[in-house]
Amino acid sequence: MARAGPAWLLLAIWVVLPSWLSSAKVSSLIERISDPKDLKKLLRTRNNVLVLYSKSEVAAENHLRLLSTVAQAVKGQGTICWVDCGDAESRKLCKKMKVDLSPKDKKVELFHYQDGAFHTEYNRAVTFKSIVAFLKDPKGPPLWEEDPGAKDVVHLDSEKDFRRLLKKEEKPLLIMFYAPWCGHCKKMKPEFEKAAEALHGEADSSGVLAAVDATVNKALAERFHISEFPTLKYFKNGEKYAVPVLRTKKKFLEWMQNPEAPPPPEPTWEEQQTSVLHLVGDNFRETLKKKKHTLVMFYAPWCPHCKKVIPHFTATADAFKDDRKIACAAVDCVKDKNQDLCQQEAVKGYPTFHYYHYGKFAEKYDSDRTELGFTNYIRALREGDHERLGKKKEEL
Repeated sequence: MARAGPAWLLLAIWVVLPSWLSSAKVSSLIERISDPKDLKKLLRTRNNVLVLYSKSEVAAENHLRLLSTVAQAVKGQGTICWVDCGDAESRKLCKKMKVDLSPKDKKVELFHYQDGAFHTEYNRAVTFKSIVAFLKDPKGPPLWEEDPGAKDVVHLDSEKDFRRLLKKEEKPLLIMFYAPWCGHCKKMKPEFEKAAEALHGEADSSGVLAAVDATVNKALAERFHISEFPTLKYFKNGEKYAVPVLRTKKKFLEWMQNPEAPPPPEPTWEEQQTSVLHLVGDNFRETLKKKKHTLVMFYAPWCPHCKKVIPHFTATADAFKDDRKIACAAVDCVKDKNQDLCQQEAVKGYPTFHYYHYGKFAEKYDSDRTELGFTNYIRALREGDHERLGKKKEEL
């Protein structure tokens, strides 16, 4: 019996050592690989792979916790796997993949592979948001908040963040709604950062600057009718005010110190009194069924081409407002409740025009995007109706 003690002790130690793996809740979506053939097969069959190489199991613990949540968020878009270079079987694989974890301060490496080949070493912020953004667009630019210069700008990720900040912050708040691809936004960002830094450094600061990526936080952008980028909104005591065009550090600081009386906001196209029917996903088909001929404009409020066409399309709707069989309708594809509809109707760019006959898609309109072009098209449809009606009368 005396000899059995050490054996039980060894077994206990063996059981305890990997116990952190279960407590860390490592996702089953993260594949652990040790065989070079398995990694080669994975890179051949998946085109967007992030590999965590670690010096040991313990060294990988924090990263695995984070990557487990990332793996869930990018499921179907990216693959995450783990190689423990401290394991005897995996050591050859790490050497073959040119992973060097010999420096004392280096415990992990994150390498990205695309289309079967090494793409880049991941050297952006090791945060959930940054890694998810990277895997969704590996060749895209880093998030604005990853820029060290933007540390004094409050980056809002959701309506919940916005409400929390509005409730917590006693000082006025200036929010910039932007799109990552927007050229004017890119020019404005450094000035906005400098102004945020200056306000942050003031003993008696006149306010806080915040930013919202409107392409990601669509619900928040829709709530404030954001139709172009960049757009600024000013909040004081929970109330929202319109802001004039501000583009420089000096102008931002001047506004925060002495806000002007805001001009009344311009109504959106949907809020204007016109003859255009503004439809949403749940009433789209039923409304179209009631009209013999409907020309539908699928659009995005921020789209410059759409803005140019809107007056022409509105004038066309007014021209045919007394004809019960004709309608000009519009669908805002930015709205959450319309996104499925726009995808279903194969809308791939803005604006897109579709002609429907009693609710059924008939053809895509590709003629001139002018009042004359639209009215000629609709008149041709009505003339066709009259010709068919005339033939029927002759037959009778």
